Amino acid sequence: MTLRQAEEGTEYIVKAIETDDEELNAFLFTLGCYAGEPITVISRRKSGLTVSIKDGRYSIDPQLADAIII
Repeated sequence: MTLRQAEEGTEYIVKAIETDDEELNAFLFTLGCYAGEPITVISRRKSGLTVSIKDGRYSIDPQLADAIII
């Protein structure tokens, strides 16, 4: 299941990041979004999702949410 399909308010564990873009992979790693880390969808909007990773909240677009496997 991808992060885009996740329910709001439920904590999930990131299983994998499926992207061929190494820069994007590195960016997600700096946010703390990598395999084994918890992630929670805080809210949904047309433009994307607001997620909680570690102690931060971030807005991500739907394409990025599809790359995060939970």
